[in-house]
Amino acid sequence: MANAPSDIEALIEMMAKLPGLGPRSARRAVLHMIKKRALLLTPLADVMQAVAATARECLNCGNVGTRDICEICESEKRANGELCIVEDVADLWAMERAQVFKGRYHVLGGTLSALDAIGPDELRIPKLLDRVTSEGITEVILALNATIDGQTTAHYIADQLEHRVTVTSLAQGVPIGGELDYLDDGTITAALKARKGF
Repeated sequence: MANAPSDIEALIEMMAKLPGLGPRSARRAVLHMIKKRALLLTPLADVMQAVAATARECLNCGNVGTRDICEICESEKRANGELCIVEDVADLWAMERAQVFKGRYHVLGGTLSALDAIGPDELRIPKLLDRVTSEGITEVILALNATIDGQTTAHYIADQLEHRVTVTSLAQGVPIGGELDYLDDGTITAALKARKGF
């Protein structure tokens, strides 16, 4: 990297900031893209520019898409009274990949954490409580990661929704400390189908 031009070094440094890539992996990826410039680098740059210009957060649920209200929230077929609560968009996409949940989602944007000074107002919990009332939600499914902060958040939400709606959580298949984005589709399907009261 010491002999690379500064713009290539900058690209390597930016790539190294991506999850799962360190400096060595980023260097290999950048060199591969440069070698395949016409097939990879130029189209990737074009797509990244387009996404940077059009990507936005759904004003309703927090999903990422290209419109103010995402397709899931707009779909009347998904207005079945079920609302699945996830920590972040990667978890929502993991649930969608399994193709088993047919309701709507709510992305919290993280979990409660006293150490990091993240309370309910720093997350999308107030918006969640509003949606439960305004959208006629009958069941809230807590699909939060099985971490201490995830479970603390789940308990907080369950307490807030007590006597308002049925609150369930994912069941078997989700290991303690596991994150939804890393689970296979079959595990997510089994966990959703075997959900239980929270």
